[in-house]
Amino acid sequence: MIDKLRSIAVFAAVVDQGSFRAAALTLGLAPSRVSEVVSQLEKDLGVTLLYRSTRQLSLTNEGRRLKDAADDMLGAVETGLDAISPLSGEPSGALKVTVPAFVTQTELMDDFARFASTYPKVELDFHFSDRPSDVIRDGFDVAIRAGWLDDSDLMVRTIGHVDRFLVASPQYFDAMPTPTDPSDLEDWQWIRFVMRTDQTEMTSKDGQVVKVLGKSSVSVNSASALYEFSVRGLGLTAIPEHLACRGFDRGELIHVLPEWTMSPLGLHAIWPNQSRRENLTTLFVRFLAGKAQNS
Repeated sequence: MIDKLRSIAVFAAVVDQGSFRAAALTLGLAPSRVSEVVSQLEKDLGVTLLYRSTRQLSLTNEGRRLKDAADDMLGAVETGLDAISPLSGEPSGALKVTVPAFVTQTELMDDFARFASTYPKVELDFHFSDRPSDVIRDGFDVAIRAGWLDDSDLMVRTIGHVDRFLVASPQYFDAMPTPTDPSDLEDWQWIRFVMRTDQTEMTSKDGQVVKVLGKSSVSVNSASALYEFSVRGLGLTAIPEHLACRGFDRGELIHVLPEWTMSPLGLHAIWPNQSRRENLTTLFVRFLAGKAQNS
């Protein structure tokens, strides 16, 4: 039975990693050994679990059913280990986290590094992408989200915020009529971020709120792409403070209507209500939230 459980765990790793070679690296085994284990498991069960091609693997119906059962099995093991982890006096285990790519250039990276230094026995697996992942389907323990969250059954805690500036290249700004009010920007070209609403809300120093839509022919799914297209003169955009300041320092961007402000992007940690690594997840989230409160 122990050998069968070990084989199922290897099979689950192959599915999670997407290839025998990637699973072998994760497990510290030779790719040939991983392939052998999965093939033997299929022989023992009398079914095909994976369709193999030179480029990808895909699950059969039987493979999907076994993978679901394997996730439940491994989740129960991890929950049991987490339950006794506090008794050992030092947190340990693995934590898989998805984070927006632009965060790599913010102070939140310092918090991640401090957590890693404070809890060296915790294995942190960070995935940086501006495209949101499905926390449960993709097997993440925690997701960091920026902006405004949709309603969901996931647990949520705010861990900070990122200010935004409205920017354009000097060349584009000079080619347009000088704006005095956000409504003057309706005829400007806007570079959109696909995960945000098209309408932009701005607030004056005396509390006046103006919403502007503007025109758009370019949309992207990356904060870095917003920066790169704006410095190339394609139009106006709203970007995180650290990117805007880089553009100001280099003379590539100017702050448009600096007397008006935009609502900051909230930074939130979200995780499943019944996390398979509940103790580590809450430890990580509380650490980040505590740093945000003290900053």
